[in-house]
Amino acid sequence: MENPHSPSSSGVSSTTSTDTNLQFGLFEWLLALGMALTWGSSFLLIDIIIRDAPAIFVPFGRSFFGMVALFFVPGSREKIAREHHARLFILGLIWMAMPFFLFPLAEDTVDSSIAGMMNGALPVVVAVVTAIWVRKAPSMQRGIAVVVGFIGIILIAVPSINDGDSADLKGIIYLVIALLCYAVGLNIARPLQMIYSPASLMLHVVAISTLISAPTGLVALRSTTFTLSLLGSTVILGALGSGIAFLLFGMLLKRTGTIRAIIPTYFTPVVGTFLGVAFNDEKILLLSILGMLIVIFGAWLTSRPEKLVTE
Repeated sequence: MENPHSPSSSGVSSTTSTDTNLQFGLFEWLLALGMALTWGSSFLLIDIIIRDAPAIFVPFGRSFFGMVALFFVPGSREKIAREHHARLFILGLIWMAMPFFLFPLAEDTVDSSIAGMMNGALPVVVAVVTAIWVRKAPSMQRGIAVVVGFIGIILIAVPSINDGDSADLKGIIYLVIALLCYAVGLNIARPLQMIYSPASLMLHVVAISTLISAPTGLVALRSTTFTLSLLGSTVILGALGSGIAFLLFGMLLKRTGTIRAIIPTYFTPVVGTFLGVAFNDEKILLLSILGMLIVIFGAWLTSRPEKLVTE
């Protein structure tokens, strides 16, 4: 009899080939909307935080308040089997602690809107990493959807990228590494999501991220200017962006699979752009509006079940 706390012998590859055909209905779209709003606003919140605190403060503050928020979610304190503790540590490091640090580090030299637009490329990165992970090329339908979404993201980014003061190569490299961390983390987390509840898994992962980032985060407190905007942004970013949003993501990942679970990232550039207009007086060009429409179309294509091929 199979151990209830062990992933099946087929691992990720067995679920990836079938879970992309699960229904993506109204509830899944509501989950995606909640994630898009919270993750889309995270780049502006990070920008506010690093005005008064070093970049190394962000992963600790974000993880800590995310842990607090998830602690009160029913069922989140379910125990994780000892055999999975090593995988939890890896997830806490590369799925949360590292990207939580790399994004604010990048935003020292990259505008928050550019960071949000780069994050919108996550579906492309996930598709490539997942294909390598399961050693199977993506279907033509999935490939077209990813390309469409990526074209839309480029069209959104063009107006800002043309501004030479908006980003530099170092910051872009940090963002690319962060996206790779997210993509690898997704594939590591997927088998565990088939065993544990999203609330339980996310609480344990964010708790490990808190422990990993605590030493540098506590050191950063000495260089931090505590303002109302800093405290408010940190609490919101942690509780919503790292707590509730990751809970919603865990639910979506379990219901729809790795590829379609990152549909919300298609919309984060849209949210980030509108927030930039509202709070940073940024302008939206017609090309960016066209890009947003293409991004939404790409997300819809990604949400469609793939045609099953029978031999």
